[in-house]
Amino acid sequence: MNREAGMSDPDTDGPPSRLGRFADMFPGHRSELVEGAIVLTPLQPHHGGTIWPLWTALDAQLPGGWSFMSDVAVPFDGDNEFCPDLALAPAVEVARNLSAYSPDLIELAVEVVSPGSVRNDYEVKDRAYARRGIPHYLIFDPYRAHCVTLWNPGQDGYRGRDTIPYGGDVTVETGIGKLVIDTSGLPVDPSVVRP
Repeated sequence: MNREAGMSDPDTDGPPSRLGRFADMFPGHRSELVEGAIVLTPLQPHHGGTIWPLWTALDAQLPGGWSFMSDVAVPFDGDNEFCPDLALAPAVEVARNLSAYSPDLIELAVEVVSPGSVRNDYEVKDRAYARRGIPHYLIFDPYRAHCVTLWNPGQDGYRGRDTIPYGGDVTVETGIGKLVIDTSGLPVDPSVVRP
């Protein structure tokens, strides 16, 4: 398959990714480049158990022309290349099936916290996503049983944020319309003590 035949090369058409070489080296882990270091995060059942209900609920609400991708490389700069758990982007771009995408395409980024990703999800990605102008960032945390919604991006992070305990709806007013997520069925780690 070559370019003359109208096929694209998923490894070269998108922005350059440094993570591709690690794709199959660490099964059961997600690899990202964070502040210049390769970070491996072991995946646990509550991670996927959060992502798939979110994907299903959000996908049903999307207007035409928009789609989600999951765990695909998004190079931000030489020191940061993230793989958002979910990223909302134009469907025509997602359909290209590339191995890396520009952060400028993302309307909404979603991360699900793992024990080893707390600082990256709450601090590093807050600043990086905001600096690139990603309008909305959601952090779902099964270890704290809440969702943090972030909006109004600026150079030092998001200027707007709300923390919503699991059990009710999370509503996000995006540039493509309102999205509502019911958190009552999302998994919660057994270590969480609820009032």
